[in-house]
Amino acid sequence: MLKIKNLVASYGHIEALHNVNMEVGDKEIVALIGSNGAGKTTMLNSISGHVKVSGEIEYNGVSINSKRPHNIASMGILQVPEGRHVFPGLTVEQNLTVGIVVHRGMKLTKGNISEDIEMIYETFPRLKERRKQLAWSLSGGEQQMLVIGRAMMGHPKLLMMDEPSMGLAPLVIEEVFEKIVEINKAGTPVLLVEQNASLALQVSNRAYIIERGNITLSGDSKDLIKDERVREAYLGKSKK
Repeated sequence: MLKIKNLVASYGHIEALHNVNMEVGDKEIVALIGSNGAGKTTMLNSISGHVKVSGEIEYNGVSINSKRPHNIASMGILQVPEGRHVFPGLTVEQNLTVGIVVHRGMKLTKGNISEDIEMIYETFPRLKERRKQLAWSLSGGEQQMLVIGRAMMGHPKLLMMDEPSMGLAPLVIEEVFEKIVEINKAGTPVLLVEQNASLALQVSNRAYIIERGNITLSGDSKDLIKDERVREAYLGKSKK
C-alpha cells in the first residue's frame, strides 16, 4: 500500500532522514521505533506532505511526493499527531464532526454524520457517555480516544499515529492500544510511531528501528522483540 524508497528529508540544511526505505502493507500494523530525535515524526510529516523530501513515496502505486497535505489526506492517509490536539472549547461530538470537514471536505448535515458518529461511539463507548462534555475537561486517555475517533471520521485508508501512549497511565495505554488493534482488525492499516518499543512490537506485524535518521533494523515484530540489540537498546533487558 505504502512504499518509501531512498527518502531524504531536510529542515533547511539539516538532513533529518537519510535514504530511508520502508513499506506498509494492506491490513498491517507497522511500527516505527526509535528514541527522541531519531526521525520518527519527520517520517510521518514527510508522508503527510508537511516536509520537503527527495526520493519516492508511493501510495497504491501513485507518487505523492508533490501533493499538498490536504490532497494526501483526501486520498485517505490520515495522521493522528503527537500531543492530543483536541479543540478544547468544542464538545466531544463537535470535535468528531470536525473530522468530516477537515478530512473529507463534506458539508455538515445530520444525514452524513450520525452513522459515522455512532460507529465511533461503538469503538469508544466512553466518548458516547461524554458526548456533550467539552473536550478540555476529558482525561488524557479520553482525549487520545477523541483524536483517534476524529481521524476515523475521515474513513482513513491508512492511519498514521504519533506516540499515542505519551503521557498516559499504564492501564489507559493498554486500553488505547486495544482500540488501535481493534481498528486495524476492522480493516484499517496503521503506521505506528511509538517510543514504548515493547508495546509497539507486541501489537504490530512488522517494525522498523530508526536511529539518527537511518533505518538500522527491520523485520517481523515477533523476531525483533527477541533480538538482543533491540532488547538492550529499547526494551531495557537482555535474554541473559
